[in-house]
Amino acid sequence: LIDMEYWLACNEERAAQARFGAVMCCCGPCAMYRRSALLLLLDQYETQTFRGKPSDFGEDRHLTILMLKAGFQTEYVPDAIAATVVPDRLGPYLRQQLRWARSTFRDTWLGLRLLPGLDRYLTLDVIGQNLGPLLLALSSITALAQLAFTATVPWWTGVMIALMTIVRCSVAAFRARQLRFLGFSLHTLINIFLLLPVKAYALCTLSNSDWLSR
Repeated sequence: LIDMEYWLACNEERAAQARFGAVMCCCGPCAMYRRSALLLLLDQYETQTFRGKPSDFGEDRHLTILMLKAGFQTEYVPDAIAATVVPDRLGPYLRQQLRWARSTFRDTWLGLRLLPGLDRYLTLDVIGQNLGPLLLALSSITALAQLAFTATVPWWTGVMIALMTIVRCSVAAFRARQLRFLGFSLHTLINIFLLLPVKAYALCTLSNSDWLSR
């Protein structure tokens, strides 16, 4: 599931953003920057803070935003190859997702100031990435409340979430020419019951800059 999640993030999300010259997050394990551009931003990059405290996670997303703010373009190269270490147990995976969620919330604030100068698609993309989990959370909470207080099954909510999942996974399976992406539908359950609570906790603890691992 993690492998497919990475494929979708790169070959759909970032590939689409690159059409407009502004990939919003150049992944740490697979990013190159022009030296002259990096030197211009090095002081800002090395002194990253949040609410007055040093912050050193989410550095790849932060550097990408700094590059875009400085007027540089960020591109996606589909035939680039990189190796990275991914979590192989649930605990490390959730800690990784907590770091990523905090980073996304923090740097989205910086990114919002960029949006007026970027393409309308990118504005829609950034807003959708942040509103999507919120709407999914509200739908899930509403469905659970309906089940608890009225003893009726929230069929409509379940059907809509299932349909959106099937469409997304089917498009990915078609584009990748791999049927295994239909199995990515399982990630929706992980998203609802594990990742949404993690994102809610991240939003409530944005000032915490602990790396959460060794």
